[in-house]
Amino acid sequence: MGEIVIWALVKIAILFGFALNLSAVLTWMERRQSAMMQDRMGPVKANISGVTLWGLLHPLADALKLATKEDFVPPKAHKAIFVLAPLFAIAPVVMVFAVIPFAPPVCLKQLTAIAPRCVAPEHMQIARIDIGLLYVFAIASISVYGAALAGWASYNNYSLLGGLRASAQMLSYEITMGMALIGTFLVFGTLEPGELVLRQSTIAKWGIVQQPLGFILFFFAAIAETKRAPFDLPEGESEIVGYFVEYSGARFMTFFLGEFLEIVFVGCMVTTIFLGGWQAPGLAADGLHIFGLDLQLPHIAVVGLGLVTFTIKVFIVCFLQLAIRWSLPRMRYDQLMRLGWKGMLPASIINVIITAAVVLWMSSPVKG
Repeated sequence: MGEIVIWALVKIAILFGFALNLSAVLTWMERRQSAMMQDRMGPVKANISGVTLWGLLHPLADALKLATKEDFVPPKAHKAIFVLAPLFAIAPVVMVFAVIPFAPPVCLKQLTAIAPRCVAPEHMQIARIDIGLLYVFAIASISVYGAALAGWASYNNYSLLGGLRASAQMLSYEITMGMALIGTFLVFGTLEPGELVLRQSTIAKWGIVQQPLGFILFFFAAIAETKRAPFDLPEGESEIVGYFVEYSGARFMTFFLGEFLEIVFVGCMVTTIFLGGWQAPGLAADGLHIFGLDLQLPHIAVVGLGLVTFTIKVFIVCFLQLAIRWSLPRMRYDQLMRLGWKGMLPASIINVIITAAVVLWMSSPVKG
């Protein structure tokens, strides 16, 4: 029993250490790398004795500033809900990481063996649930309450409008996200993320190859779901008053951290469902076989390569999300809703119908 608890804590530490550290790096990239792309000045103010470390001190300065800033609560706000709303926003994001498979299954007693065979390997997921992807949608949908309650509890008309915009947007694009994944379920025949990765053993079997339209629809719906530009209508600071306008200090930091954790989670989901997860070209249970190289490796090295592969893929997807923010202008709200209901949702339904027809034809004993 003690070994099970220790191993569970190790997996939690690896996954959340990865997510939190990558979130901190993304806050730096949001400023520094976007400034480089757009040929403007980036973060240069935070320094120690004049040393800025390329802006890397700014995330630390942000955390220190927000942690020590005055915690203001509007006099007429509903104090209990006002306090709980940031938790509703960040808690679902933290919970859905539990089903993400971030490395190959581990044979704990055969770490130095070549291609070990064990009856019950330790899966590198915090929780292995047969309906894992349904769990993701069930828990992630709770984050709608965070935005809606933050707007309502602030006793501010503009915050309320921001909360309503956020709720309508998140509900609209959740439907497209779910429909975009049905084609993947039909192709791979499983809802369990770890098993889904195992069935993408080669690049030809990756979800992005099997379901290219599903990938595009899911990716852009996920960006809208996380309220990132060009879909950041609920919180566009430059011309729109967002749902968390009355929040300050640590509570604002909670919303801020939740947004960047959502970016990382979208990267994990896209990697798991469409990019083969920890699978890499040439990576097998006994080592690395690519470009004529046949290199046998101990089991622990294969697991490490899988973890590195997963990290690289997630980072690339996160970078793509940031690059889209730096490149595209914000949409109008009517354009946003029209795209969701009249563009992406019908496309996702068509994708499901075509995929179902192809799967049915492929499974038919007599084709053609």
